[in-house]
Amino acid sequence: MKKGILFLLLFALVISTGVVINADAEKVTAYVSCDEAIAREVLGQFTKTTGIQVDWVRLATGEAQARITAEKNNPQASIWVGGVGLDHISAKVNGLTTPYVSPKASKINPAFKDKDGYWCGFYVGPLCFVYNTKKMEEKKLPIPKSWADLTKKIYKGQIEMANPQTSGTSYNVITTVLAVNKGDEKKMIEYMKKLNANVSQYTQSGAAPGNNCALGETPIALGYSHDQIKLISKGYPLKIGFPKEGTGFEVASISLIKGGPQLETAKKLYDYMLGEEAGKILANSFLAVFVNVPLRDGAMPLSKVKVAEKGTVTDEWAGANKDRLVKMWLQEVYGK
Repeated sequence: MKKGILFLLLFALVISTGVVINADAEKVTAYVSCDEAIAREVLGQFTKTTGIQVDWVRLATGEAQARITAEKNNPQASIWVGGVGLDHISAKVNGLTTPYVSPKASKINPAFKDKDGYWCGFYVGPLCFVYNTKKMEEKKLPIPKSWADLTKKIYKGQIEMANPQTSGTSYNVITTVLAVNKGDEKKMIEYMKKLNANVSQYTQSGAAPGNNCALGETPIALGYSHDQIKLISKGYPLKIGFPKEGTGFEVASISLIKGGPQLETAKKLYDYMLGEEAGKILANSFLAVFVNVPLRDGAMPLSKVKVAEKGTVTDEWAGANKDRLVKMWLQEVYGK
């Protein structure tokens, strides 16, 4: 009787959704911190290729780390896909992830993967300014050329960025400003206070400010170049620029979650994300991937931008100091 009821429920679900469900299919649960549309495409293709079902939840980088922390004693997911590498380093430091050396990682530059195998990058993207040309003209605003420009009074209420507490993108802004100021935390906080005076809204995710800029809700936003180039390709009146002092970048990464319930299956997804099939899908979304596949016109490799000298603000240092720096920002900048 129970089997009959289950069959009827599954049949009804197939009829209503058009999705064929295999109750015995191999499955893996993932937390995903890359663009939702991209994730849907690449994870969908993974399922078509392997037959493995991926149950995934899209979370901003900071949200993903917070959830993995909360579930530390009873992990609900086995793999974390995407999100700024700094947060994956922080997750390693906090004992949230477990090492895995994928055979597909052998060709990736050591600078973009953990020497102990706790995380591996699969694409890179530089931070940029994005501005809506129509709104800039309407408000008679000059185009910002530097980090320093963004603190000018003329931009009061005209800038959007994400909240570093939930967004790896904006934590990258903090560490980049820190690097530009040669690791001086006092100067970084003073800069962020001035920038805060010009920020109209802190969003939850790093991609949201660019989307709002595309819609004309803000003249200027901070984010990663690939998110903005994708919007430009859709016809939005946007242009991007890179700060003359140098910019930071994300190494979007993958980690296995310590104690995850499906780690062996998760390794298959990990390997897939570093492979050619996934690389082609990602590159088609203007991402600068590490796999040897052609990049789409407009994709922004690091070789085309001026990168800020990190000095003492290495990725390892930034990952280990994330909680402290975000707390400092919350108390001394956002809270005031």
